Amino acid sequence: MAISEGPDRLDGEGAAALAPPPARRGRVRLRRAAVMGVPAAAIAATLVVLTAQGALAAQFAISGMPFVVRGDKLTGTGFGQFGGLDHMAPGSPNAGDTGGQVLTIVTAIRKADITNLCQSVALGGVYLHITAGADPNNPVHADTLTTDSTDIAGKLASFDNIEIGGDASTFDKPPVKGPLGVFGQQADTVTMNNFRQTNYATTASRFTLPGLHMSFSKKGC
Repeated sequence: MAISEGPDRLDGEGAAALAPPPARRGRVRLRRAAVMGVPAAAIAATLVVLTAQGALAAQFAISGMPFVVRGDKLTGTGFGQFGGLDHMAPGSPNAGDTGGQVLTIVTAIRKADITNLCQSVALGGVYLHITAGADPNNPVHADTLTTDSTDIAGKLASFDNIEIGGDASTFDKPPVKGPLGVFGQQADTVTMNNFRQTNYATTASRFTLPGLHMSFSKKGC
């Protein structure tokens, strides 16, 4: 936080009296360092036991309204996962006590297929409900898929040639890299059965949804 000079300059004792105390600057720097360390610490403790589920992720301001995504099966090539921090628009009514920031698990997959996709978001007593890819022979397909999640669950997950604990900025298997110094994992392929995610953002360079159906419903996914 910079402090700019006003139109009048003070010299000598007057300037010294108005200068901010050094301890304040130290506390600000300490808080910044702590905030930067939170994603790495949280992901290091969590990703080892997480399964599949972006950093390109949310380059846009998220709404702050979580949405649920589930599917019968996800298969992907070029998988990576690491920590991220999503931001809401200034003054968002959904910020609550978060300060407009949400710590997320970022998953990036170069090419992904999802069978029987369901997505829902709660809108004050009603859900916006989206389904697609019910036919296993014609699943939902996404290129350069990234998701920002706070919760991920699945019945079974498997990975080919997985690397756990690497610096996310050095990854070469997923379509995007993570921040420097952040714990992550990457693999050649990922398969996940009966998965469910709570997401705040999804991006893809191309998203194909066969059999798309969108409606309002009393129940979510």
